[in-house]
Amino acid sequence: MHTHDHSNEISDLVQIILVTPFVLGLIGYLLSVSISNKKKKQWPFYRVVLWIIGVVCASLSVIGPIADRSHEDFSAHMVGHLLLGMLAPLLMALGAPMTLILRTLPVHSARRLSYILRSGPISILHNPIFTSLINVGALWLLYTTELFPMMHENVLLYAFIHIHIFLAGYLFTISIIYIDPTPQRKSFIYRSVVLLMALAAHSILSKYLYAHPPDGISTAQAKLGGMIMYYGGDAIEVGLVCILCYQWYRNTRSKVKAANLQLQKN
Repeated sequence: MHTHDHSNEISDLVQIILVTPFVLGLIGYLLSVSISNKKKKQWPFYRVVLWIIGVVCASLSVIGPIADRSHEDFSAHMVGHLLLGMLAPLLMALGAPMTLILRTLPVHSARRLSYILRSGPISILHNPIFTSLINVGALWLLYTTELFPMMHENVLLYAFIHIHIFLAGYLFTISIIYIDPTPQRKSFIYRSVVLLMALAAHSILSKYLYAHPPDGISTAQAKLGGMIMYYGGDAIEVGLVCILCYQWYRNTRSKVKAANLQLQKN
């Protein structure tokens, strides 16, 4: 797929650069949990576990054996894609980092942050249609153009694309399932329709790669990578769908209970 020279050129420094934000994120999260627990009730332990696993998944995709092999093995690249762009964002979103930050900050700072989260630019970044375009749409651009082989020849482009894959995956996840406070919420129907369209686009891309290998990828590697993307993506997407449906169920049940109480009062 690519020479070992290119792999060695990219891997060392860039892997350290890419993994550093996740290490800092883990340290910051744990420090915030410690501060929050001293001020308020205990932060849910399961959220800490989810955040840690998410950070580990993201880190494994950018440093170590998977990252090294991804330059020469398309199937390893796809495993890294699933970890970095789908599984890690989902697990880290379930860690509710923004809620933790708001709990940790002083009241004045927390209010300022809440004001920023309600601003227009943030609402665009949180719109499911926008996040679908920068997430799944960017994958189509990556794998169906010269961008994919160029990524393995250019250190800066390689780092940028990996950063984009994680951030786009995270923004897409939090635009579909609301774990943290979300001022400008979209309806469940709206999010469900966008999610189904995004999942379809992701599945179609995996089938396309199965039949049309990117430049420099053998047919055998493309088929294996396409299957990993298809079946691995489906497994993670099922989790996302289940969470959204569960939230929808809870919301509907709460409304029914509120309506019944109102009828009893009348």
